[in-house]
Amino acid sequence: MPTLAIVGAGPGMGLAIARTFGSRGFDIALISRTREKLETLVAELGQEGIRAAAFPADILDRAALTDALAAVGAHFGGIDVLEYSPAPHSPVPGLTLATPSEVTVDNLQPVIEYTLYGAVAATRAVLPAMRAAGAGTLLFTTGGGSVNPVLMFGNANAAQAALRNWVINLNHELAGSGVHAAHVAINVWIGENGPEDGPKATAEQIAPLYWDLHENRDRSEAVFNA
Repeated sequence: MPTLAIVGAGPGMGLAIARTFGSRGFDIALISRTREKLETLVAELGQEGIRAAAFPADILDRAALTDALAAVGAHFGGIDVLEYSPAPHSPVPGLTLATPSEVTVDNLQPVIEYTLYGAVAATRAVLPAMRAAGAGTLLFTTGGGSVNPVLMFGNANAAQAALRNWVINLNHELAGSGVHAAHVAINVWIGENGPEDGPKATAEQIAPLYWDLHENRDRSEAVFNA
């Protein structure tokens, strides 16, 4: 069976993407910091007939992330699709938000580490095997501010825009190799408790977009708007 590895897996988008691919015959590898959270998701997917396994790793620890992805490959026999979408739902030490004029090297660097460097590390862990096989999909998620910046996310949007640029360029490089890279910009609030006057969508509404990008390999980017 093919395998999807989700880096930054959680009960929102990660679980919805896992269900989308798992219901289509994929095994699911879940990677994030907290084992207990991952085990809960694994159990929930198992009740739905989806085979999943947990691989705890801190995205900011690039060696640990690389080791986790190697463990995924050993456990499931390879990784066919990588999805990278870390989105902290609890405080991550060193990560703060800043408007453009408040951005400093000190508050920008941790966001770049989390957003861009983690994606590069994850890609380098799986891309050689995908290239050797002549097949694979690399999917990366950011907020809509990577395309249309939002004032309060001056540092985060800069890091996300860098990731978007790199992904699109990576896809150009991979043309003809059988490996496809694509970027998803989610330009809505996901779930409940968002701004009353802002656009919203559920993770289940957004997740099929990832399958579409996996299937339609001529697209390197998609923006989800309500």
